[in-house]
Amino acid sequence: MPPVATPGRPFGAVLTAMVTPMHADGSLDLASAVALARHLVDEGNDGLVLNGTTGEAPTTHAPEKADLVAAVVEAVGDRAWVVAGAGSNDTLHAARMAEQAAAAGAHGLLVVSPYYSRPSQAGIVAHVEAVADAGGGLPVMLYDVPGRTGVRLAPATVDHLAGHPAVVAVKDATGDVLAAAAAIQRTGLAWYSGDDGLYLSLLAHGGVGIVSVVGHVASRGLAQLTRCWDAGDTAGALAAFRAVMPAVVALNGAGFQAVASKAALEVLGRLPNRVLRLPYLPATEEEVAAVRDGLRAAGLLEPVVS
Repeated sequence: MPPVATPGRPFGAVLTAMVTPMHADGSLDLASAVALARHLVDEGNDGLVLNGTTGEAPTTHAPEKADLVAAVVEAVGDRAWVVAGAGSNDTLHAARMAEQAAAAGAHGLLVVSPYYSRPSQAGIVAHVEAVADAGGGLPVMLYDVPGRTGVRLAPATVDHLAGHPAVVAVKDATGDVLAAAAAIQRTGLAWYSGDDGLYLSLLAHGGVGIVSVVGHVASRGLAQLTRCWDAGDTAGALAAFRAVMPAVVALNGAGFQAVASKAALEVLGRLPNRVLRLPYLPATEEEVAAVRDGLRAAGLLEPVVS
């Protein structure tokens, strides 16, 4: 059973969009995935999002996705929410992903609008409803990321989908906190930041949590930020945010979050390698050095002794 949801936070507050560890030959490394999941929960994550963009979902296959969900649920499912991505530009494929995630024990689904196809808003509604229905009642977090899908969820679309019994939350990667504030007020949905750099801003506009990339290395900082905010300590929240800023830049700045995250985890000894599947390429030594500098600036790596 998943943890008990707190009021207004159906998936907790701090979730990391977890990478998918791989062996040197590119095959799935479930042992490393389990170890990483346990570490992230120990560091303060309320949940983990699997098989999303940072998890290289476009290049992992259905049995791999299900195996990853099952392994992580077994490892940490009694302590953290395990949310599985069910994203495709083929609605039937996405629906099967939702079914398989539910069968593997996922506690919730992350459903992105179809990418590349750029369907109409009515088409997006039909797609999301079909996937949500296939999830067998699992709670759904909508994922609005127009930079990757090519289409943004219109306000009327969000309002309509908010009426679906399974839709409880939104992961917002639009960069538009003003629109988020209005949507939160209209729909009552739980709003999660999909952008590390805007987490504090979204909290100030009515958000409840984050689905993070920097959480791979700075979950404690994000959890501290959240605790301060909840306690009304805005100065403490700002200090916590400023502390993790160098790591936010290091893992997000180039726009290749899976690449930078695996590099950071290798640097910290949390992954045995930084292997990815094409079309992603592993970070170069120069890129690894930049990641290392960001981790060090955020106090996550010992300083160089001269």
